[in-house]
Amino acid sequence: MGLGAAGMGSLVLGPRFKHDFASAASEGLVKMPIGFQVWTIREALIKDFPGTLKKMAGIGYQSVEMCSPPGYESSGFGPLMQLGAREMKQIINDAGLEFTSTHYGMNELRENLGERIEFALESGQKQMILSSFGLPREATADDWKKAADELNAMGRKAKDSGIQIGFHNHHGEFAMLDNKLIYEMLLERFDPDLVKMQFQVAVISIGYKAADYFRKYPGRFISAHLADWSAEKKDSVSVGQGIVDWKEFFSAVETGGIKNIFVEMDEVHFRPSADYLKTI
Repeated sequence: MGLGAAGMGSLVLGPRFKHDFASAASEGLVKMPIGFQVWTIREALIKDFPGTLKKMAGIGYQSVEMCSPPGYESSGFGPLMQLGAREMKQIINDAGLEFTSTHYGMNELRENLGERIEFALESGQKQMILSSFGLPREATADDWKKAADELNAMGRKAKDSGIQIGFHNHHGEFAMLDNKLIYEMLLERFDPDLVKMQFQVAVISIGYKAADYFRKYPGRFISAHLADWSAEKKDSVSVGQGIVDWKEFFSAVETGGIKNIFVEMDEVHFRPSADYLKTI
């Protein structure tokens, strides 16, 4: 199913993962491993799981954020369901990457939260990120609040097992509802200890800066998806080539509580983005 014989064969060997992230990370503003989210390269990933991971490590990435194979089965991740938690971790580590985070869907957390927590623990992860509530556009403020309360309850169960739940935003959470920004509404509703935020930097395209939120809500964040935007082209550009002030961003990550960063852009932007992040 495209996992690659070399990657599967490595499972019988001892761990070879000895990446020194302290020395690999930039000596400048970037104080954490440079990671990537797999969504935009999912077709290549499914075709050759170990090979694609090694390719990403080869262009400068040090950690990976996965999508849950069962939760994303309909998006093509089904072949990875054959891998157990330890097997997946082994292949990722053998590629030279740290396995720190995974995206999940709301329905799979509703129906299989215990099993997903166990998978995270067995694969050495300490965080689980909800990618979306999956609410319709016509959802009311009460619908958003109800979903937030539900995630708080999930967050309690995860916390009791040693896992931190997080919430990933899209542009939709930066819409107004009942004269209030949905994102602000969620921050008020989430328990700060049980649900942390994963900030989608791409919302810079509609005028919202990650650094502003890190400073306004200290300690409320756990990770961020990195992207950049060209006001002239009205399109995404590689990290460092757009309007995001990355020095400001990284000066505020500690205040925000950020533990991990993951570039999430089209494949063409991965190499130049990693190259840039290593220079600041």
